[in-house]
Amino acid sequence: MAVDALDAKILRLLLEQPRTSVREYARVLGVARGTLQARLDRLEREGVITGTGPRLSAAALGHPVLAFVHIEVTQGHLDTVAEALADVPEIIEAFSITGGGDLMARVVARDAGHLEDVIQVLVQTPGVVRTRTEMVLRERVPYRVLPLVDAVGRAARRGT
Repeated sequence: MAVDALDAKILRLLLEQPRTSVREYARVLGVARGTLQARLDRLEREGVITGTGPRLSAAALGHPVLAFVHIEVTQGHLDTVAEALADVPEIIEAFSITGGGDLMARVVARDAGHLEDVIQVLVQTPGVVRTRTEMVLRERVPYRVLPLVDAVGRAARRGT
């Protein structure tokens, strides 16, 4: 789906001012409310906007330890293992990957001992061959998409 310059402006506003009303977004952008709503509906329908809920801090929820766990899976068991990962609340994301492993999970924990407990659950999951864990020391670039939205908007204005 092509994102044009107006879409990029809408996305920027959503990221910068997530609690503002559609009417206010339309006023700020100088477009009709119906136009803005149609754009938002299309961006949601086409999967550009994937959610509107708050981002929560796992650390503030008592899970300050963050680790990436690479999981090697027995051939033919990828889907089964992925389904089992979804049952572990400390796994906040998991991806199929290439390279050193088959899956990579983003795992949060209360402390190092709790992380070890979570890894033991993973190791005991049928179809898991082995894991490799990398603990995060410090977040250097927080999750963000605003710079990407800006780059897409600039490209749309240039027509590229």
